[in-house]
Amino acid sequence: AESSQEIPDDSACCVDAKEEILGECESVWKQVEQVQSKLKLLETETLPKSDAKFSLSVMHMKALTAEYNQWQKRSPEIISTNPDVLLALGKKELQNVKDDLEKVLSTVQLKNKNLEEELKREQQWYEEQKQLIDSLSRTQEETKKQVEQASNKRAFHEQKKKILELEIYKKKLLTALDKFLEEHFPSPEKNSYEEPAVELKSLQDILEILVNKLMCTPHEPYVPIDDSFWPPYLELLLRHGIAQRHPEDPNRVRLEAFY
Repeated sequence: AESSQEIPDDSACCVDAKEEILGECESVWKQVEQVQSKLKLLETETLPKSDAKFSLSVMHMKALTAEYNQWQKRSPEIISTNPDVLLALGKKELQNVKDDLEKVLSTVQLKNKNLEEELKREQQWYEEQKQLIDSLSRTQEETKKQVEQASNKRAFHEQKKKILELEIYKKKLLTALDKFLEEHFPSPEKNSYEEPAVELKSLQDILEILVNKLMCTPHEPYVPIDDSFWPPYLELLLRHGIAQRHPEDPNRVRLEAFY
């Protein structure tokens, strides 16, 4: 608390100190004037024109050398030995130092305040950016899930659409095949003049039996041949590689495994 107060001045002591310092300053100033007068006298001495410039330079050099040597020999002098003067000067110097330190302290405090405010703004900006990143991450995850669900749903619909298209195509193929077989391979009884002992199967029926047997029991695809299999149609299938006989039993045939 004491350091923050102004250093009290002794008014009487300050007046005496001021008068003493002024007296010493006048004494020093008189000495300076005497030296300047001597220098002027040296400068005004007449010299031969030819040596004037050189001699003037030599005199300046000698004067400066003498002054330099004189200052080298002198020891620092105390402005005053009067305790009152020294006390007043010390108080004044301390007051100046105190004022300078208070200015520095004020500047530092202002700078610290600005830094604290800037730090708060940076922290607030950081929190806002963090919240924004978290929000974007959640949105990204939700969007990713939605895209995956939409993709799965779209893939399911596309697969279903392909299956429907294949079923339609299959029906068209079967219809075309039925029409082709009916036109080019009619039922055997239509071309027979005698009544057969059993009802002969059409080529379409034989193919349907072979296909169903292969699909239902792929491990046992052979079908036994009976009198209902018209031999010309059976030989047609065997000859063109559509069906094949059992390697050990010629009375059994199967559809060729095209896959």
